[in-house]
Amino acid sequence: MMKRKFGDRRDGKRCRDIPAMNQILIDLKPKRSLGELFINQKMDVTALVNYMQKLNKKDEQITYFHAFSTLISKVLYNRPLLNRFISNRHVYEHNEVSLSFVMKVDFHDKADEIMVIMPMLENDNIFTISKKIKEKVFNVRKNKDTGAGANAAIHILAKLPNMLRVPIVSLFKLFDKWGFLPSFLVKDNLYYSSMIVSNLGTFKTGGIYHNVTDFGTCSGIITIGEIKEELINGQKKYLCEFGITIDERIADGFYFIQSIKLMQYILDNPELLEDDVNAKVEIR
Repeated sequence: MMKRKFGDRRDGKRCRDIPAMNQILIDLKPKRSLGELFINQKMDVTALVNYMQKLNKKDEQITYFHAFSTLISKVLYNRPLLNRFISNRHVYEHNEVSLSFVMKVDFHDKADEIMVIMPMLENDNIFTISKKIKEKVFNVRKNKDTGAGANAAIHILAKLPNMLRVPIVSLFKLFDKWGFLPSFLVKDNLYYSSMIVSNLGTFKTGGIYHNVTDFGTCSGIITIGEIKEELINGQKKYLCEFGITIDERIADGFYFIQSIKLMQYILDNPELLEDDVNAKVEIR
């Protein structure tokens, strides 16, 4: 086990190479919700659509959500500042790259929702990520299980009266601020991931704005809209709208713009999704 350095947290290592502008911005905007930066971006996914059609002719059964999860993981590995978070006015880098999402345990309105965190390992690719997500979803829906950890704690807390629940949650928020939240409340807690992902294409909507929360260590949320066919300059293109909300204090505007460019480059060259997610991608 790697020895923790002074100032590190259980879930992240302290970053000390912070530009002066970012540090002052943290002091001016001490809460993550005050530093929200929202990016609404339509991206050309024509090459990805063609790639997925060829891939699934081989009966791979890989979905666009699997592809986009791989895409986001590659960007996080290639743009490590995006994997940072701010807590108690200090900047940390997550110990791992992980994506989280919320899923229903069954297909009806009153079915329970469960938080899922998927660690994205350095040697993962579109095939292994697809397999991991499919296995997790299958097991949850087969067992109709809302899980343990934070998922179980939520169901218990929600049943308590206000006079008990409110002070308990306030105490948990204090523990969260100092990095002392009990591990059972961190397990499967989507607010303790690198990025929250919401696939809205299933519901035929666009990439909407979704706020970040001051609780936890997650600095960003990505909503993925429906893939639509459009005619651009007489050519048929497939476009997908992304709604990206991120804590502007972890990097500067230029870094975010370059990260968006990297996303588009990978979408234009979807074969890169078959490489290890930590493989360096150079934009040509």
